[in-house]
Amino acid sequence: MEARYYAGKLLWVDLSSGKIRETPTSDYGDFVGGIGIAAKIYWDEVPTEVKALYPENKLIFITGPLSGFSGFASSRWKIAAKSPIANPEHFSYANLGGSWGVALKLAGYDGLVVEGKAEKPVYLLVEEDRTRIMDATHLWGRGAIEVRDILKAEWEDSVNVLAIGPAGENMAVMATVLANQDASGRAGFGAVMGSKKLKAIVVRRGSQKFSPAYPERLKELLWHFRWLVGEGKLAFYHQMVKTTKERPTRKDYCWGCAGPCIRESYKAQDGKEGKFMCSSALFYRRWAWPYYNNDDEEIPFKVTKLCDDLGLDTMHFEVIIKWLDRCYQAGLLTEEETGIPFSRIGSWEFADALLREIAYGEGIGKFLRLGVEKAAELIGKGTGEIISDLLHKSGFDIYSPRIHIANGIIYAMEATQRLDQLHEISILIEQWRQWVHGSEGAFVSSDVVRSVAKRFWGSEAAADFTSYEGKALAAKMIQEREYAKNCLILCDWVWPLMTSPNTADHVGDPTLESKIFSAITGQEMDEDGFSRLGEKIFHLQRAIMIREGHRGRQDDCLPEFCYTTPLSEQVVNPEMIVPGKDGEPVCRKGSVVDRKSFEKMKDEYYQLRGWDIKTGLPTIQRPKELGLDFTRNIFTA
Repeated sequence: MEARYYAGKLLWVDLSSGKIRETPTSDYGDFVGGIGIAAKIYWDEVPTEVKALYPENKLIFITGPLSGFSGFASSRWKIAAKSPIANPEHFSYANLGGSWGVALKLAGYDGLVVEGKAEKPVYLLVEEDRTRIMDATHLWGRGAIEVRDILKAEWEDSVNVLAIGPAGENMAVMATVLANQDASGRAGFGAVMGSKKLKAIVVRRGSQKFSPAYPERLKELLWHFRWLVGEGKLAFYHQMVKTTKERPTRKDYCWGCAGPCIRESYKAQDGKEGKFMCSSALFYRRWAWPYYNNDDEEIPFKVTKLCDDLGLDTMHFEVIIKWLDRCYQAGLLTEEETGIPFSRIGSWEFADALLREIAYGEGIGKFLRLGVEKAAELIGKGTGEIISDLLHKSGFDIYSPRIHIANGIIYAMEATQRLDQLHEISILIEQWRQWVHGSEGAFVSSDVVRSVAKRFWGSEAAADFTSYEGKALAAKMIQEREYAKNCLILCDWVWPLMTSPNTADHVGDPTLESKIFSAITGQEMDEDGFSRLGEKIFHLQRAIMIREGHRGRQDDCLPEFCYTTPLSEQVVNPEMIVPGKDGEPVCRKGSVVDRKSFEKMKDEYYQLRGWDIKTGLPTIQRPKELGLDFTRNIFTA
């Protein structure tokens, strides 16, 4: 049968002129979808001199070829643009779930590109037969959750709404976007929407239908996928987010996903309901529980929902709280001069006051809305000296290279924090940690970790987290797999299938992504072809970075604290244990990155990539072989 896996069109909206046009998705067919198409659009359309909050910056909302096919955790979608939170500003992307991306594709569009700036607040109404630019004056100043509810009432409850809050309107660099099912996007794209006076995008799901090239083969792969996943992959995260009290939650999977996943919805005492997983579940607990002397979810949940409504990134707000607390404890900031009740950190009143000042750019928020580093520079008084080990490439230092050595390459080679790549190591280690503690159903032993490392990271040496051996190759393989995965687009919580409770050796299957792609598209791809796709998009990302000022080896570095400040805490892994040489648990507390070993690891990484070891810059040969000859002016001969 004839496969239909693309909607076939990209929608382009210029808010300055009001012009709306369509182009064929096939114009970007060589880049597959997701981050691949987004990166090529960005390369073609966004000149280097364009700043993140300029009208010329393009917001790219993009799906993948697997979107619209249920059962594989493939309903993720991306937002890409130049990010205002990166320093310096760079191309970045956010990864979201829920149903908004699938609704866009079912309406007939694989992606939406927005440029320009409206004269007054507007929102987009995207339907299968037409797209309209609508007046959003009545929505401006309102929260993202409130706007979502208003627009659903104005149109119909089944529409999918993406919106920003006051933080985006006031262009706070950490402003988020919020879509159906509380799917949130980071990288400051709420500020980019705000700079364009774009308050929301409403998508009415259409009647598009998609069909695989090989239905029977796809059905077999679905059964194989379900068998491999079993019930064990994400059990450790259920342990991580659970409380000692019974929680009024329900499963809240993204479109077309059967799990297993920890995505749940929490219902508060006042009847309000929202996403409860990962940062949405953990955020503000560490402050609220000690303050109130209980483990109740009400205040943490209420604060998280305020972040969502105002449109502020909880992970960045975590950094702000830690930094402000250090400033307060050191006597550099006081309650009297800021109006913020620092002595009540952990309370609802503290969070409410601080979040609103950031979102509206008032009081100390007029500095904080620019990010911690810029705020410290403007406030002065030595506040910048205690940022210390808080920030890592515009992100919370959650999976530090001081505990996961290979992450050093991942952090150093990217413009912003790439949680998708960092998750590949951290999820495996958390599964292993549950085995160490003898948790029921845990099966990822030290032997399994070694076997997984050999199959997925290139060597058993990569399973020794106290050594630099094998980490360069591991980082390279992770990057290529994750870039390819983000072209399709598949969910981080499930993919890659590195482990399985049902296989004899408990090792998963790194070939499954390429097999599913082949069954749906009819384009035969094997594991090597999948890696080659990831390598291609990674090189395109590298070309974009270099065009925007990245200097190769000189900028492929870690923050100084990684070399000098001993590791003292790790949110997900509080004991800071990892497998050592023989698989025995080793505590990494107090560890730092060894500078000489890290530079040697970079040498090995550049050599594996075929790049110039001295400069850390790619030569044109490999990009040309990958079909990126148009980047020849960026790379060296």
